[in-house]
Amino acid sequence: MSAHANELQMVTVHTEPNHNRIYAIITAVLFVLGALYLTKVVSGTQGLLLLAGGVLGLALYHAHYGFTSSFRVFLTDRRGAGIRAQMILFFITNLVFLPFFLKGSIFGHPITASVSPVGISLLFGAFLFGIGMQMGDGCASGTLYHIGGGDARGIVTLVGFILGSVIGSANFTWWSNTPHIAPISFIKEFGAFGGLLINVVIMVIVFVVTVIAERKRHGASQPAFHKEPWSLKRLVHGPWSWMMGTVVLAIGALAVLLLSGKPWGVTFAFALWGSKVAHFAGVPVEQWGYWQTAANAKALHSNVLKDVTTVLDIGVILGAFLALALSGKKISFSLRQYPARMIIGLFIGGIMMGYGARLAFGCNIGAYFAGVASFSLHGWVWFVMAMLGSLVGIKFRGYCSFK
Repeated sequence: MSAHANELQMVTVHTEPNHNRIYAIITAVLFVLGALYLTKVVSGTQGLLLLAGGVLGLALYHAHYGFTSSFRVFLTDRRGAGIRAQMILFFITNLVFLPFFLKGSIFGHPITASVSPVGISLLFGAFLFGIGMQMGDGCASGTLYHIGGGDARGIVTLVGFILGSVIGSANFTWWSNTPHIAPISFIKEFGAFGGLLINVVIMVIVFVVTVIAERKRHGASQPAFHKEPWSLKRLVHGPWSWMMGTVVLAIGALAVLLLSGKPWGVTFAFALWGSKVAHFAGVPVEQWGYWQTAANAKALHSNVLKDVTTVLDIGVILGAFLALALSGKKISFSLRQYPARMIIGLFIGGIMMGYGARLAFGCNIGAYFAGVASFSLHGWVWFVMAMLGSLVGIKFRGYCSFK
């Protein structure tokens, strides 16, 4: 049985229902009040984005949708259901994103695909991120939903993530000047049908490779579809199958694209938060090249709640906490039971991910998911390099007391 299947069984036991019901109600109220507040002080779009982030966080938690664990389970045990679920997610998002990329606008604002250069910066950044996400026991989205899901270790990873993001933004200009090729969009180079075909062929290859590797090791491959009967109770309280999580994540990602005009991202907010703190402390971050582009400079000097990724990240954390409350699991944030070297490993892993994400134009969401969903070559390159980095990171995990 896969780790995902074990997790599905583990979360079916409901504990402390009265307390959890109160937490769920409080979180739901926070979503409503937060959306209303954002609508009043920023815009209705920001209010809706908070709710979209909540849907994404709920799906990540209920489906235990881990990019980090999917990479690790395949590399160590050749179980590939998680990676196959990602390929299905990309296929769905390609189909629903493509018409809007071709149209170029929606609701009066432009639609921008996530297409970035391929070069040394991307290669090194994604590789470093792959090491970091195994040491940090979660990627960018994983760190957020772990925090919301009651795992206090995610807070340690996030602090490192923010620090690494600030350092990465300071060094961004140097890395941008290293050798690279211009951004490659499959749909711009080969047309809508050709671009879609190339992406689908790559997805099929990855899908088939994981099936072959899994059958060679175990004699059979596990399905991405969970065969247990569905009900309203399971939908609300969880757990969800990979496929249920995939479908809801695709819907949430489409909502983000339509509302914000760009694909879902996570880590820009970390660089922004850390740089705002550094700026307040007197560090001249505005002199760094990363913060001198028009969009980034505007974000640095604006109310943080005007930033799309900030609102989405808050929504993901709250959505995961709502899912935790609905699941019936005991809610307890504590670090006391974890050894010091694990905490150190989490912090270092976070720094690696933060730095790597800035160099690689994003994380597992902003570069990998958004890149592939945008028909960009850099998304697939990120996948390969992060997988290679994970091989190294898995080795380091043993020194950090991870099982």
